[in-house]
Amino acid sequence: QVQLVESGGGLVQPGGSLRLSCAASGSIFSFNTMGWYRQAPGKQREFVAFITASGGFTNYADSVKGRFTISRDIAKNSVYLQMNSLKPEDTAVYYCNADPRYPSDYLRPYDYWGQGTQVTVSS
Repeated sequence: QVQLVESGGGLVQPGGSLRLSCAASGSIFSFNTMGWYRQAPGKQREFVAFITASGGFTNYADSVKGRFTISRDIAKNSVYLQMNSLKPEDTAVYYCNADPRYPSDYLRPYDYWGQGTQVTVSS
């Protein structure tokens, strides 16, 4: 059973930064990609970013390009999301996702999710 545990959420002012972490229960090489999604109140879950476990290729939603950076630490079986220049519209529960499929399909994420971590951007 795959376990993904997120941490690092919190309350931050607009323009501030947060770093989210996702620790996997096993090697991230078990997956093709690992990613982050978010769900704001009253909205559907949406894609934020993903990274390939092997090659470090990344992809971002247009709404976060240039502000968010996804990275991975193979030794720690962890994926991170550095979020800078945060905006109120970034407020959401952020979920870590792992996809073992080749190829992955970030628009139809695989059903391996963490429990989520709340990010609130407000003054």
